[in-house]
Amino acid sequence: MENFVGPRLYSCCACRNNVALHDDIISKAFQGKNGRAFLFSHAMNIVIGPKEDRQLMTGLHTVADVHCSDCHEVLGWKYERAYEETQKYKEGKFILEKLKIVNDEWQCS
Repeated sequence: MENFVGPRLYSCCACRNNVALHDDIISKAFQGKNGRAFLFSHAMNIVIGPKEDRQLMTGLHTVADVHCSDCHEVLGWKYERAYEETQKYKEGKFILEKLKIVNDEWQCS
């Protein structure tokens, strides 16, 4: 009998609530508030905070902080709007900071 292997998951570092799938990673080359971050096409088990305009490294964006739905830890943000045409691909996508998430291959810092 073969072992069942499920999807690779990313979880909240604080409470281990599943928040994203490995297959939904678009890029690992992003910068968050606290260092390296991943851009995901989808996130789950999260709460999205109020929208606000932020001047980020790539220009002005409307973003909303993303919180774990269980422990309410801020994990990153959702891009709601990009003002520059070259950044429009980020709209509707999620930044999750590497320091705030964990998978089965590495531990929380």
